Formats: sequence, structure tokens, C-alpha cells
Amino acid sequence: MRNTAKITTAVLAAGALTFGLSACGSDKDAAADTSGPLVVAASPVPHAEILNFVKDNLAEKAGLDLEVKEFTDYVTPNTATEDGSVGANYFQTQPYLDDFNKKNGTHIVSVVDVHLEPLGLYSHKVKKADALKSGATIAIPNDTVNEGRALQLLAANGLLTLKDGVGTSATPADITENPKNLKFKELEAAQTPRSLDDVDAAVVNGNYAIEADLKPAEDALVLEKAKDNPNNNLLAVKEGQENDPRVKKLAKLLTSPEVKKFIEDTYAGSVLASF
Repeated sequence: MRNTAKITTAVLAAGALTFGLSACGSDKDAAADTSGPLVVAASPVPHAEILNFVKDNLAEKAGLDLEVKEFTDYVTPNTATEDGSVGANYFQTQPYLDDFNKKNGTHIVSVVDVHLEPLGLYSHKVKKADALKSGATIAIPNDTVNEGRALQLLAANGLLTLKDGVGTSATPADITENPKNLKFKELEAAQTPRSLDDVDAAVVNGNYAIEADLKPAEDALVLEKAKDNPNNNLLAVKEGQENDPRVKKLAKLLTSPEVKKFIEDTYAGSVLASF
């Protein structure tokens, strides 16, 4: 693991939002001072790996001073971007961002789509999704958007039926048909791969699957389709920072042919460039 700062999932306790809004007080001007390095909050895999590729191979030539901070939760990168502790973040999808802004009163906006991490269903107990037994327990992410994505994935593969129009806001309460009487264990997204020995199957976000040495393209029982998928991972900033020249440089580098090749060579279909 690279020697970059890490914030663990402990911040998801009751004080998570407060921590995010007060952390790194000495770095309050990180976003406002465009003469300094651009500090970007990112999930370790693949986001920080992609950013570190940019930092090590492309940034200097482009005149970009880039600093990468790793976070292992889905809350602090946005709160840190909102309060200016970091200048940008790269870890989330547009539906998740929209939901986060609505619930937390934050003002984070998308700059550019970079990649897709297909959500997948994994199991240590069965080799095929239709082999799940009646009453099987499936772990799913507990945040609004990823829970909805997980249920949509199961519905798309015939394991259940959802109410029409619920989209990524779906919850288990929106299930209209459940022929296998599946039960659901709602966990923080980072915990889902760790639950595989305790449940019959788990729906895991692509980045957490890769961290857990799962290969989505090979190991998933079912996997989200890339075509017309709204869940691309994006570079985001606080509203008003979109024209920061450092952000513009990073957006260009993240959608460069070099980064596309890095993604293709490194992740072999488990991460897909969206540009």
C-alpha cells in the first residue's frame, strides 16, 4: 500500500459528518490556494492507484502538483471537499453524489466521468446465482444508492422483482416478488466482501471487490452491464471550483489515452474506462 494518508471506516460512527467538517483544520485553504498542490481524496482501489499513476507518470509534464489522500469510507471524501480540506475527490458515482448532496446539504459537483466499476454478486458457498437456496442471506450495501443498485442487479438477473420506477432508491421494502425468500443483511459497503464467509452471497462494489482480491470479471456470479450504465465514477469538486486550473489539468489527464491504457492493462475488465 502506498504511503498516503488513510482515514478508516471508524469515521462512519455518529461523529462522521462532524469529523469531516472539522478535520484537517490547518488545511482549510487547500482548495482555495490554486498555487499549491491539488489534494484529491480517493478510495484506495482503483481510484488512488489511477491517481498515483497520473502523479508518477503524467502530472509533472503537465505542470500539475498532485497529492493523493486515501479514504476507506464513502462519507469523508465529500465532507472534506465541502469544507476545503481537500480540493477534489474521486470515488463516487453521480447517483450517490446527488443523494449525498440532498441528505447533507453539501455542494459537490461532477467534473468528468472516468471509469465504471461493475457491481457484482459474489459467494463462497455457490458457483451460480440460481444455486442460491431458499432463505439464503445476501449482504448488500446499506447506503441508499448502492443498496438500490444491488437490488436492481438481483432483479435484472431474475432473483427478485421490484416495484416499477424505484431505480437506485430501491430498498428491500420495494421487493414485490421474492421466489427464493431471500433475506438481506445491510452493511456498510466496505464490509460486504468481508461478510462472504458469514452469508450465502454478497453484492460488492467494484473497488472493494478488487481490494479483497476478488476479480469481478471472473469471480462474480452476476455483474452489472457496462452499456448505458449511469454509475460511472467521477472526479468531483465543491461547486465554484470547476475552473480551478489544477482541476482542469487533472480532468484532462484522467481521461487521457495513457490512463485508459493503464486501466485496461491493470484491471483486465474489472474496471472499465468510461471515456
